[in-house]
Amino acid sequence: MELEMVKIVIDTAKCTGCGTCVDTCPVAVYEIKDKKSVPVKVDECLVCRACEVQCPETAIQVIE
Repeated sequence: MELEMVKIVIDTAKCTGCGTCVDTCPVAVYEIKDKKSVPVKVDECLVCRACEVQCPETAIQVIE
């Protein structure tokens, strides 16, 4: 079984730590640390892109 590598890039200059990604993500990939979003469980990512779409600052990029 080949593991698909997903990369989540947070633009910390844009991220306001609002927590939208935390609330939106169905598998709890994100945590807010030091007022910024941090993808702590990237391996859990379903690539549904809800975080990307919902982020009010467009600070999240999900790369397959």
